[in-house]
Amino acid sequence: MSRMTLEEKVAQTLAVWQQKRQIADANGNFDPAKAAPILQHGIGQITRVSDGVERGGKRRGPREAAEFVNAIQHWVMEHTRLAIPAMFHEEALHGLAASKGTNFPVPIALASSWDPALVERVMTVAAREARARGAQQVLSPVLDLARDPRWGRTEETYGEDPHLVSEIGLAAIRGYQGPGPTLTAGHVFATAKHFAAHGPNEGGINTAPTQVPERELREELLWPFELAITEGHVMSVMPSYNEVDGVPSTASLFLLQRVLRQEWGFQGFVVSDYNAIEQLADRHKVAGSMNEAARLAIAAGVDLELPDRKAYLTLVDEVKAGRVDQRLVDEAARHVLRLKFLAGLFEHPYADPDEAERVTNNAEAQALALEAARASMVLLKNEKNTLPLDRTRIKKLAVVGPNAGDVHLGGYSENPGRGVSVLQGIKDKGGAGMEIAFAEGTRITEEPASWDRNEVAPGDPAKNAQRIADAVKIARAADAVVAVIGTNESTSREAYADNHLGDMATLGLTGNQQELVDQLVATGKPVVVVLMNGRPLAIPDVAAKVPAILEVWYQGQEGGTAIADALFGDVNPGGKLPISVPRTVGQLPVYYNRKPTSFRNYLFESRAPLYPFGFGLSYTTFTLSDLTLADTTIGPAGHTTASVKVTNTGTRAGDEVVQLYVHDLVASVTRPVKQLRGFQRVSLKPGESKTVTLPIGPDALWLIDQQMQRRVEPGDFEILVGNSSNTTLKATLTVK
Repeated sequence: MSRMTLEEKVAQTLAVWQQKRQIADANGNFDPAKAAPILQHGIGQITRVSDGVERGGKRRGPREAAEFVNAIQHWVMEHTRLAIPAMFHEEALHGLAASKGTNFPVPIALASSWDPALVERVMTVAAREARARGAQQVLSPVLDLARDPRWGRTEETYGEDPHLVSEIGLAAIRGYQGPGPTLTAGHVFATAKHFAAHGPNEGGINTAPTQVPERELREELLWPFELAITEGHVMSVMPSYNEVDGVPSTASLFLLQRVLRQEWGFQGFVVSDYNAIEQLADRHKVAGSMNEAARLAIAAGVDLELPDRKAYLTLVDEVKAGRVDQRLVDEAARHVLRLKFLAGLFEHPYADPDEAERVTNNAEAQALALEAARASMVLLKNEKNTLPLDRTRIKKLAVVGPNAGDVHLGGYSENPGRGVSVLQGIKDKGGAGMEIAFAEGTRITEEPASWDRNEVAPGDPAKNAQRIADAVKIARAADAVVAVIGTNESTSREAYADNHLGDMATLGLTGNQQELVDQLVATGKPVVVVLMNGRPLAIPDVAAKVPAILEVWYQGQEGGTAIADALFGDVNPGGKLPISVPRTVGQLPVYYNRKPTSFRNYLFESRAPLYPFGFGLSYTTFTLSDLTLADTTIGPAGHTTASVKVTNTGTRAGDEVVQLYVHDLVASVTRPVKQLRGFQRVSLKPGESKTVTLPIGPDALWLIDQQMQRRVEPGDFEILVGNSSNTTLKATLTVK
């Protein structure tokens, strides 16, 4: 730091994304002759080399990305005064979002596995692929709580519950970062986002204000972030776009200084969300200029501006004019440089193109993608043993629906170079003795689904009517029907601009899909609905009429194989819902851990969800019994355990998820009716029993009292255990 000029320090707070065009030739290759104006003082980060923005969006494969990284690093190391290497980041929400990167199920699906160890393995692969291409950071995981499913980014989250989100989030961080704090081979820095309270945005609108009191903020919405820092030692945090109590997170001294640095002792660096600093001026209106926006962000503690050099380009002049204390720039540059040292960039700045090719979407990664997809499906309904489909009795199967014929990967995905649709998976599994007939049935959007395209047009009703008629025709001639319906990447996605929308005012089926289901049911043939969607859908009519429903979300590149495995019984679904499914949008909010006064029914309508948090069926049956506490009385700092016997009472091997909830019966502040505080997924053979033991300690019992202090209050606590949030077993724990 003592050797650096002001310009060199500010350069460490800057990134280059769209401006990569200015350092590339006409073919998108790095051009050393153009580099000096942008890179002469060094650079903090280069944004998303794999996206190929500087060559018209033509994506780079593993080798090309590594070679482009190396070209930039050679120039920076050889032509800048201090030879400080650049850091590179990529997106890796559910696998590396780059050409040929392995694509796993979306986060809401991964959370449906209730299997942190599996998620850790998934993110280890994502990290390995990113690091091999030359990246040292990924912008993941999302630790927001999905409290309003109208929000188009629901699929990016691990669900609605702070404990589940925390446990899955910690596993993801371990997978990305490894043992830390120094990055070992094949690992990258994780980025906890979006800090904070980005999930329950007003009206379900992305980036809208979050109306939440400090107690709820600290007890619920900040908890996954606190654990990510104090237990997971995550090395990067990204402030959210939204405001809390009138202050945008990017300018929040409360969040970024008091809570993050002072209370939690965060030692990493803070990176802005894309264009969030300039939004302080052009959207939030808390700054009158780009210069003022930069002053607010650097004072709050944002160390690095992403994705391009804009507001922070003014910092040199702002410091020289005395409007920004140079110590703020020094602190930001110090945080960036520390992570570059921890990443080993000074010793090993270059990528290995051969290694990038070798590890990307290899056989091991593909097998894990299939395993994750199989573990992430949730069986919502199965009357009359409709599932699994009987290969010996079904000679002709109709496969219909807008999501059956194409591979749907969800947001923050790129082309993995392979992918299995539901239709293809069924054809592969059905065997030679089964005829498969396909009809699109209807279209959700008239144009093919696109996460990137701004304009979205719903399916044409007239054309959909003919498509439905074609589907009904093949359904009448079939022995059974599989209808693959839901949302697509155009109708459930991040609304990142006023001309690029993705939030919804309703949660019903769009694109004439309800008419399709109604007419399929009217044929009298058994109908299985496969829900492929990015947000929970309010489908009371489907639930009432269809005998079998399988929730799969977006399952990744191997999803079609996994779904077919479940439909034909080669895999027994064992996932559970990480988010409540409402009956109607008018019920919202419908998350399970609300306060007691929230549960009064509506006139003519139940307050209960269609499917509760933690719910999921199986092709076998389980019983939970013999709940016992090792100690029924403990002190405020004490610990005990809860044990429960789980028995597979059916005829198939399967997985059950034992869930432990806590309810503080009387407290100094109001408490949720129950809170998830432990879970474990177990595999059991028919007739097999296991005893599951789950810990209970202060982290399961604390609250924030009227003095805003975290503590465990004396009193009685209900310990509730079940296989969903509709628990069946109860014991009492007394804290004295």
